[in-house]
Order: sequence, then C-alpha cells, then structure tokens
Amino acid sequence: MRVLGIETSCDETGVAIYDSEAGLLGHTLYSQVAVHAEYGGVVPELASRDHVRKLLPLVDGLLDSTDSRNKIDAIAYTSGPGLIGALLVGACFGRGLAMAWGCPAIGVHHMEGHLLAPMLEDTPPAFPFVALLVSGGHTQLVEVQGIGKYVLLGESLDDAAGEAFDKAAKMMDLDYPGGPNIAKLATKGNVARFKFPRPMTDRPGLDFSFSGLKTFTLNTVAKYADETGLPDDQTCADIACAFQEAVVDTLVIKCRRALQQTKLNTLVIAGGVSANVRLRERLEAALAKINSQVYYARPEFCTDNGAMIAYAGCQRLLAGQVEPLAINVSPRWALDTLPAI
Repeated sequence: MRVLGIETSCDETGVAIYDSEAGLLGHTLYSQVAVHAEYGGVVPELASRDHVRKLLPLVDGLLDSTDSRNKIDAIAYTSGPGLIGALLVGACFGRGLAMAWGCPAIGVHHMEGHLLAPMLEDTPPAFPFVALLVSGGHTQLVEVQGIGKYVLLGESLDDAAGEAFDKAAKMMDLDYPGGPNIAKLATKGNVARFKFPRPMTDRPGLDFSFSGLKTFTLNTVAKYADETGLPDDQTCADIACAFQEAVVDTLVIKCRRALQQTKLNTLVIAGGVSANVRLRERLEAALAKINSQVYYARPEFCTDNGAMIAYAGCQRLLAGQVEPLAINVSPRWALDTLPAI
C-alpha cells in the first residue's frame, strides 16, 4: 500500500509518501518560521493561509520525484490535535484529493504520528515501551503496548516543555523558535553558576509542571538585568544553561520513574524537544545505568513532518480501519481514546 501523508497541524507543511513494502519513498517540508518570527510566535490565520499556498505545489512535486503519480492507494492527513484552521486545510485537501482519485482517506492523530516516528529508522523500537512525547504543545508519558494501546501515565499540568523553552527564550530576547536558540546559547553557559528548581520531582507521580520554572527564569533575568533591560551576554548564557538543565533533569527523572513503575526497559522520545542534544545525552546515560535503552527519530522527523503521518495512517489502513466520507478535525483530542489495531 502506498500512502500520501499530509501534515498541517501548526506552522509546518509536510508531505510524504510511504510504501508498506518499500518504506519511505520521499518527503518534503516547508517551514513557516520566517513568516511567524517577527511576531514571536505562531499566528493561526497566517499559518492556515500559508498551508493553502504551499500544500498543492509540495504534493505535486513529491508525486513526480517519487514516480507516484497515479500510484497512490490512500491518503492520511493530520486531523488533530492542532490549530483548527490549519487542520481544516489539510483535511479538506486530503479528502478532496481522495474523492478525486477514488481512494480511501484517514485522519491521523498528530501525537500518534510523533510516537511512531522512530519506527521509520533502520533500528526501530519493539513494543511494549514507555513514550515521552515532548513538544511545544504536549509533554506526556505514555505506556505503549501496541498501536492504539496507550495508557497515559502523566502529563504537564500547565505549560508543555517546548512552550516553556519558547517563553524562556522570549524573556532573553532570543529569536523564534526559542527552543533551539536556548539550546545553542546554553552551550556557552556555566552550568555551575545558577541552580534552577526541578518542578514536581520531589513528590510521587509522573505529572509535569513548568510554569514555576518559567517564573523563576523571569525573576532571574530581571534580577541581573542592566540598563538595556537584559542581563549581559554571559549571564544570559548561564541562565539558558541552568534553564535547560532544569528541564532536562525533570524529564530524565520522570522517565526513569515511568520505566520503573511499568517494569519496562525501553523508552521512546518523540516530538520537537526530543531533538535536544542535551536531553538525548542525559537520557542515554541515565538509562544505561538501569539496563534500559532509549530510541528516537532522526532530527528531521522530531519536528512536525509528513512522513510520520503517512506511516501512522498506513498502519491503520493495513489493519482495515476505514472512515466515512466526512471532514472531521479535533483541535483537542486525547491520545488514549484512539482505537487499538
């Protein structure tokens, strides 16, 4: 089965073609970072309009480059969670194309796509495992017994980790997107200068909270600010380093706790923040001590992309899952409500 995958949940237009026998045939991505950078964050209306402009040319080019014209068996598109306007662009496009081509189409859960993205690698993880889904909109720990067999173990009670990264970056007047810029600045920082709190690690449970850490960061920036309204360059680097260490420590502690609680020894990290080099290093070192292993996707498949949607949709279509001819999107959609296959 050859599946065209479409991702338009937020500010990246991703398309890919996945073949159940040959694997990933090709993928392409258009990022809207430059569009939203001057506003310091995603503007939903601009995101939707850009998806409209870019989606057809991207699909058209990919069909030619993979020799897939008139060879697509099904279409998978992101139907949630995400920005309602952006989701509707992809859903309407996918459904319309499927009707014209006379093939089935299926809506895919965006976070299931992220969760399954490591399956696209040469050495994929095997079920069961614990997944850490960590992005700008989500921070969740999930026990995964199979596709659609998800048990939510813990999640953020306020800001997601990626959102906290972006907001901390904005406090130091770093460009959007903030997460990669915080990580880059942190490499110049002195890790011993500041000690930031590790929220909710001193109590049982697997939930997260990053709002207090965000406030602590804001107060530290204000304390060391000079006449420009910001600390000097080295102090900003030290703050970025301390902030990143606090987030990474928190995630590592909770992941180890989740593995011990479920008695599993495999961890999958997915989502935009999973590309963070410091997080990967710390998880690999911490899990090696408890005879566990961590898997993740290549960096280009950590952020939003069409390949993960094509793969996830293909697995459900192969299992016989079909949907009626309708356009349904869900800006909010709990992962553990998905049917098992």
